[in-house]
Amino acid sequence: MKISELQIIPIKANNGLIAMVNLVYENNLFLGSIGVHKKIDGNGYRLTFPTKKIGAKDFNIYHPINKELSKEIEKEIFEKIKHIFN
Repeated sequence: MKISELQIIPIKANNGLIAMVNLVYENNLFLGSIGVHKKIDGNGYRLTFPTKKIGAKDFNIYHPINKELSKEIEKEIFEKIKHIFN
């Protein structure tokens, strides 16, 4: 898997949200508006992917569908986040 053009945009902390991420996957797919949150216990980070509210329900716009892809995306983002926030 190849992630390129990884862009981290730090924001003023809001309910644990500390940054937004845009990236290009395999030089073919742009993924934007990924949220980076501090975990509630303050130990590490978690990602949220974009959703759209329709009526009273939230629907995923996109998200990884297997654990391997999810872990790869997290690894790339969290490595860069550590450099920015430390």
